[in-house]
Amino acid sequence: MSGGGGEPHLLEERCGDILLLTLNRPRARNAISPEMACRLSDAYGRFAEDEALRVLVLTGAGDKAFCSGGDLALTMPLLSGARQPADAWDRRVLDDPAVMDRSALRHTAIDKPIVAAINGTCLAGGLETMLSTDIRVASETARFGLPEAKRGLIPFAGSLARLPRQLPHAIAMEMLLTGETIDAPRALAFGLVNQLAPQEEVLGRAIALAETIAANGPLAIREIKRTVRLATGVPLEQGFALEDEARRIVMASKDAREGPRAFMEKRPARFEGR
Repeated sequence: MSGGGGEPHLLEERCGDILLLTLNRPRARNAISPEMACRLSDAYGRFAEDEALRVLVLTGAGDKAFCSGGDLALTMPLLSGARQPADAWDRRVLDDPAVMDRSALRHTAIDKPIVAAINGTCLAGGLETMLSTDIRVASETARFGLPEAKRGLIPFAGSLARLPRQLPHAIAMEMLLTGETIDAPRALAFGLVNQLAPQEEVLGRAIALAETIAANGPLAIREIKRTVRLATGVPLEQGFALEDEARRIVMASKDAREGPRAFMEKRPARFEGR
């Protein structure tokens, strides 16, 4: 199945300095097809390189699912060898194995913020995609899970490494080993998402968060994310060294002079990102 009407499996919309990406296979619960994986990989690359874009918002089409994971009829059989490639998207996934990694931001670093608008079910590869984001707004009726073990599979798009870093060990292992889902209030209580919202408000709240972030100093935001990413899990002194490096970069910038000046002059800051 496709997103409907021959539409691409991923939609891109620029909203000023914010990029909105929409997983666009609502009839398939936005399952990750080879086409979607390729388009996500490419879109992330463009976002990382485009200096005019400051924040990315990722969501799913429709009101049923953010993403139900890798398509069990298309993607998983292709990767296991049970299905032969049928089009250029399939062939690209097989010819360039890094596509699947890049589509889940695995072995790929983007030092710009990513906000997820979880508009429904978030399972398997969908949850793994969410784990690569920085801030998450979820529908009050969303459910989260990693059911791979129930299918004789394992999560291989980042969850085995990321989930235990984002949840208490016992909770992460419960989700991974049982394959059962948790509801939105439990996800919020565990800190897996930042806030819950009625279904119709999820995307608006995510965009509002993105706008707040985008109004801040872009160089500062990038250095914050880069430093947190590199400092996670390293010895404290090594983390301090990374922090010192970020401080040197930011304090030498025009933005570091403009921000305090704008505050004293009681006007919006005009940040340049340098």
